Amino acid sequence: MSELVAKRWAKALIELTSEDESLSGEEVLKTLRDVEETFDSSEELKEVINNPSISVEEKQIVLSKMFQDKIIPVVYNFLFVLNLRKRLNIINEIADEYEKETENLNNIVRVKVVSAIDIEDEKKQDIKSRLEEKLHKEVKTKFDTNSDIIAGLLFNVNGTVVDNSIRNKLDKLSENIIKMA
Repeated sequence: MSELVAKRWAKALIELTSEDESLSGEEVLKTLRDVEETFDSSEELKEVINNPSISVEEKQIVLSKMFQDKIIPVVYNFLFVLNLRKRLNIINEIADEYEKETENLNNIVRVKVVSAIDIEDEKKQDIKSRLEEKLHKEVKTKFDTNSDIIAGLLFNVNGTVVDNSIRNKLDKLSENIIKMA
């Protein structure tokens, strides 16, 4: 539920920022991440933000003291609206969704690549290039290792998993043998 709500808020912020050509998505995202970090680094601030017995007006005062003249105005105003709508508690999710949406608009996709062993940098670049060619998008890769997959690669593209590992192939073979028996 909160992911869907966060996505709507992120899209609203994208619409707001797209009206101002002097703003970049990266600048807005960095500011959102700075706000997120400020919230996360202070238990006292988190308690104020998440406490329903503290009024919206009192929270506005806290936001003013914390962020006025310290962050870009569009994000500052956005925080005020979030507060009015009692949505400050999902700022982290909004920042995540904002990042996903701006990457989507800029034809960027994140791909997690899992291999059984560490891959050399040259091979990583080759994999990244091939993914960009296949997906027709700029690819940001994250490489991990997991010896359980035995060999081969496992790709996670926006939640869609393409499992080209030996472990997966052995599991499928085992399933087929069981069905035939």
